[in-house]
This record gives sequence, structure tokens and C-alpha cells, in this order.
Amino acid sequence: MKYPVIQNYINGSWVDSSTSKTMDVISPLDGNLLSRVPMSSAADLDKAVTAAQAAFPSWSKTPIKERVQVFFRYKVLLEKHLRELAELCSEENGKTYSESVAEIEKCIELTEFATSLPQLVTGELLEVSRGVECRTEHVPLGVVASIVPFNFPSMVPNWTIPNAIALGNCMIMKPSEKVPLSCGRLAELLKEAGLPDGVFNIVHGDVGIVEAICDHPNIEAVSFVGSTKVAKIVYQRATHNYKRCLALGGAKNHLMVLPDAISDMTAQNVAASMSGCAGQRCMAASAMIGVGNIDHIVAKICDEARKIVPGVNLGAVINKASQERIEQYISDAEKDGAKILVDGRNTSVPGKEKGTYVGPTVIDFVTPDMSVAKEEIFGPVISIMRTKTVDEALEIENANPYGNAASVFTQNGAMARYIIDRASAGMIGVNVGVPVPREPFSFGGWNESKFGVGDITGKSSIEFWTKLKKSTIKWNAEAGVNWMS
Repeated sequence: MKYPVIQNYINGSWVDSSTSKTMDVISPLDGNLLSRVPMSSAADLDKAVTAAQAAFPSWSKTPIKERVQVFFRYKVLLEKHLRELAELCSEENGKTYSESVAEIEKCIELTEFATSLPQLVTGELLEVSRGVECRTEHVPLGVVASIVPFNFPSMVPNWTIPNAIALGNCMIMKPSEKVPLSCGRLAELLKEAGLPDGVFNIVHGDVGIVEAICDHPNIEAVSFVGSTKVAKIVYQRATHNYKRCLALGGAKNHLMVLPDAISDMTAQNVAASMSGCAGQRCMAASAMIGVGNIDHIVAKICDEARKIVPGVNLGAVINKASQERIEQYISDAEKDGAKILVDGRNTSVPGKEKGTYVGPTVIDFVTPDMSVAKEEIFGPVISIMRTKTVDEALEIENANPYGNAASVFTQNGAMARYIIDRASAGMIGVNVGVPVPREPFSFGGWNESKFGVGDITGKSSIEFWTKLKKSTIKWNAEAGVNWMS
């Protein structure tokens, strides 16, 4: 075992879980045992919440311009330790080193945005009548929780850590039990940056801790990122207990490719979108709709896919169960009549035979009723459907219950605008395979890709992590008595 047994992080210290139950943390790259993570109890969560409650009065009363100084220093530490963080991310998640570097660079961008919050939450002040003024100010909620997935061990935690904490809240983080190491290193960097003890805490575990977070009476808000099935459960349970909740679920992102699209650019973007992070991202393209004759583009997509080599420029999927599930989707599509143009099944990387790899896979002549066309695969697989018209393509996209992202590849501006206006997704791309907005624009989908109001990053997150206090103030006695009295 490469690393010591993982501990919870409570009140600025590493502490043992109250339970002896653990889960092995296995590297998808080579199948080696990295560590063991505790399956903590509700009692462990109580300790973390108590620590956060104790830290909240002082932290929330610290002026925001002083709070964000922590994140100026944290940004410098992320830059200083970028290589170390990227290597750890790759080791526990399975993505390539270059993808892990990009993930840490996104953490840095997210932190940069948090340092700008003093300029964005200044509130408003207006003299509404002679001698009477109204004022608004953003007030932190208290103790909040963030439940994060395995596919981005550092980035998704940093969707919430900088903004929620800079805005004055204290946080409980529940990492994925599959990738618990990166969050622990982030906690150490936050402490080194000067974050007071108790403001940020980590409690490891499985579904039991998720349920305890949703039920805990002293947690005011919960953010969640994961599958739609679990997002619904978390949203219902948290809101049933009168908490704010923003739960991001799965996706089935459609790329609509028109015959006038630039072939090389389109092929490169489609291949990168479907295979980046081994397809384990909610913004991955897993369904492509070709409108009209796009055979020349499909051929180039296959050429690009064959350049993607597992263990070289394609990482592993998270575990054996995921590998088997993805390969079953491919086999089912073949059995249902689809044509496998590039086959990523039965992939093995020399020297890493215990790693869990799926090669890039291109499936053509898929019909909308097939499972590969409807369900989130979360692997490096693109399913190609064919239509005669753009409206038929939009009908397929709109019938999809998810609504994270959609893209169109075309050189026709009017047609691009037509699709932007009609696609049922929260994030749209034109000649972009992964249309993730950059800060300060926020990340969030529609439909069954998101439950709750607002988005998890950018300016939109301010409303989720704060509540608005309104003050009406009168100083002049001569103003007399009126309806405002």
C-alpha cells in the first residue's frame, strides 16, 4: 500500500474514523493498492459539524476582503504544487497526466474567481425617500456541505470550496470513496494558506454519510455532483429536511454535425470530446447526430479515434465494474444492429495488465431507441445517429431527458442560431465539442441534469451560498410618520 490509511480532517487535524470499516483505494492505471478509506459514521459527521459551527461566528464576521486573502495564497500554492497534485489526480483517477494538469489549472481559475468576490457582493444602497435608505447585503448561510464525484478529484471540490468559503460559510466535504486522496491534499494547502481550523472539514464514507449530511439539522445547504439517479435522491432528501440543495446529475450530450462542417476540425473535436478523461465527464460527447451526408466526416472521426492510444494519450476508466459496463453497451449496440467502426473492447496496456482500460469506440448507424443512444455510458464511446434534417436531429436531442450540453458543427451562422434557440440544454457549443463556460460564467445544465435553482460556479453561485439581508434605515425625525413607519 503506497499511502497510509486515510483519515477524516476535522478542525484542522487528521483524526481516525469511529468505525473500523474501510474500502480499498485502487489505482485504475495499474490495479495497485493506493490506500484504504474509512466508511465513517454519523458520529464522525457530528464532530465535523460541531467544529464548523464553532468556527463560523469568527469566520463569517471576518470582512470578505480579508477572507479572500486566504484564496490568493491558496492559488499560489496550487501553482507551486501543480505537478504533485496532477500526479496524485492521475494516480487515483486514471486520467492522463496532461488531463490532470488541465484539471489543476481549472482549480486555479476557479480560485481566481473567488478572489474577485468582494467586487461582486458589494450589495446595493439607495435613498428611497428623503432621509430614508434601503440597503442589501449578502450574508453567509452557516455550515454547508459538498458531496463530490470520482471523475474530477480536485476540480469539482474547487467548484464549491473557494466560493462557499470566501462568502463566509464553513464547509463539510464528502469526497468520492474511489478518489479520496486529492481532497486531503487540498485541505493541507488550505491550512497552509491560512484558513482557520474548522472552516473546512472532510468526512469520508459511502451512502451512509451522504444520508447523514442530508438529514443533519445543522447543515444549511448541500451541493451534489454525480449520477442523475442519486442526484434526485439527494435533492429530495435534503429539501425534505428544509435545506437548500443544488444537485447536478448525469448527461447525454448531443453533437449535431452538418455537411458543411469543417471536416478536420469537427473530427478532432468530436474525438477529443468523446475520449477526454476516458469519457468520464458529464460534458463528454456520447451521441452524435449526422444531418445529411456526413460520411466524409465520420471517416475522419475514425481516423482521429485510432490515434488515441490507451495508456499513452487515453487514461483508464475508474474500475473493473465500469470497464465491464461500458463494454456491455458496445456489445448490446452491435447485437441490436449498429456497426462498430472502431472497437475499444478487450483493451490491455502492456505492463499495466491490471489497469482498467477501454479503447476509443465509434459506433455508426445507431437508432434512437438503442441503449447507447439513450443512456449515459461514461466511457470513450461515440454513438452516431443519422437524420435527413436539422429538425429531426433536434427532435432526438429534445427527447433526451438530460440537458447538460449540446453542440452543432457548421459554418452556417443562421443555422447555428436556429439550433441554439431550440436545443434543450443549459450549455451550447458551436464548433466546440466540450462547451464548458469559463469563469465568471457559470456551469450548469437543464432538465434531469440539474435539480435546484442556479448554477454551481461563477456569479450564479453567489445566490446559492448566501442569503440576502435587506435593511431600511431612517435617521431624520422631521420625515414624519408615513406608510413606511
